[in-house]
Amino acid sequence: MKKMFLFLTLILTFQTYSQSNLKSFFKLSGPKRTWVLFHPFKAKKALQISKETKRVADSIKKSNLLDGDASGGQVDAFRHAYWMARLTQELGKRAARSLGKAHERENYLTYKKSKLEDGVIPDEISSIMDLHNNEEGLNLISKKSKVSKNGLIYRIVNAIKSGKMKIIKKDKNGNFLTCDGKIIKNEELRGKWKNNKCLETSKKE
Repeated sequence: MKKMFLFLTLILTFQTYSQSNLKSFFKLSGPKRTWVLFHPFKAKKALQISKETKRVADSIKKSNLLDGDASGGQVDAFRHAYWMARLTQELGKRAARSLGKAHERENYLTYKKSKLEDGVIPDEISSIMDLHNNEEGLNLISKKSKVSKNGLIYRIVNAIKSGKMKIIKKDKNGNFLTCDGKIIKNEELRGKWKNNKCLETSKKE
């Protein structure tokens, strides 16, 4: 019965997608392909929102609204919160949360293959941070909310500056720090899913 359901879902997905979108589908990781199969009518909108999120986060990085750090910093937190908030607004919280979790499962596979995500190899502490910030984004808005994109941006920025989200502890030179403030050498991080990086509040003094 389950195999028949998946087979019918595949047919439905292929009929819904254009040829270019089908190529994109097969480039997805296993976790994200599974999400698409279970959300065939929401996948196109999710892709649009994902592209929108990248554009908005890139603009925020270039501005002085946040710290400019897209790999473990406030901009990283913003990207995840905005992505989840916009997905919730358009698709609903349940579908948004499941896609966020699929993305983190994908990151673990990326780590296993020693590939980069946003310029660094993913690790456990980054995944914990992302899932926390995802939840904050999910709770900032409701489905079909009329909040504008600009309104949502400032809602997220305020949440970050008030310390509701998490970032990875670093010094002013961008070195990762332990929770007691010691610099973590690069060789101590290389190839390790679990490490001594430390999460801290997104509020900066």
